[in-house]
Amino acid sequence: MSPPGTELLAVDRVSEHYNSVAAAQAGVGAPVIDYLPGRGVLVVGFLTARTYADADVAANLPRIAASLRQLHAGPPFAGRLNMFDLQRRYRALADERSMRMPSGYDLLAPVAERAEAAMTAYPEALVPCHNDLLAANFLDDGQKVRIIDYEYSGMNEPAFELGNIAQESGLSDEGLAELVTAYYAVPDDRLLARARTWRAISGYGWTLWGVIQHAISGIDADFWGWALGKYEAAATLMTDPGFAETLAAAAAPPSHERPRSE
Repeated sequence: MSPPGTELLAVDRVSEHYNSVAAAQAGVGAPVIDYLPGRGVLVVGFLTARTYADADVAANLPRIAASLRQLHAGPPFAGRLNMFDLQRRYRALADERSMRMPSGYDLLAPVAERAEAAMTAYPEALVPCHNDLLAANFLDDGQKVRIIDYEYSGMNEPAFELGNIAQESGLSDEGLAELVTAYYAVPDDRLLARARTWRAISGYGWTLWGVIQHAISGIDADFWGWALGKYEAAATLMTDPGFAETLAAAAAPPSHERPRSE
């Protein structure tokens, strides 16, 4: 069931239901048993499977990439998740309600603006993405890696999905490179740079999810500590001297659009 306040976090229950059905049709999600519109109730079938932890994600990157390709090739999803737009929506809400913010958060806004300019220069084609793939949303049934919980699903770039997985599970640079290569089947510096950029920007945006939850949620959880962890990891990436080079590579045109040298 949907807890109160999820609309403030940009959760669209109608799209969640639609996309859960589409993910099941793609052969990746759980079967949808029932849905009660307006009541926040979505019933999905039980999957006999093992829930992943962060270490399991790092140990199963080729299998995860295979499941992602299957999901991304499936029926289109309702809605569109754009992390830059979502971050601005969250930040406006936090400002409107005078929510506590991590120290220095807004100082990174110019870096986020440069990242947005880089990522909109030559965007990837949009595909149906989960957009919130923390380790616990992967279930291993022994044959394939299944994917559950489509609250934030919508059309997005594949590179966002990959970068966000790295951010959520704390993958190393080498782990992210392995995931990107497994997904696209060939090494590609531009696509790796896009995934690296999304790793940083997704953490920057999801920080505000924790800020909002800390302010409104009645759940007994350390949302403030969670938000600080996201912010510190994102800030480390966004202030790294090499991030400008990453953005330049991410903004480059795909190889088939680059002019040939004489």
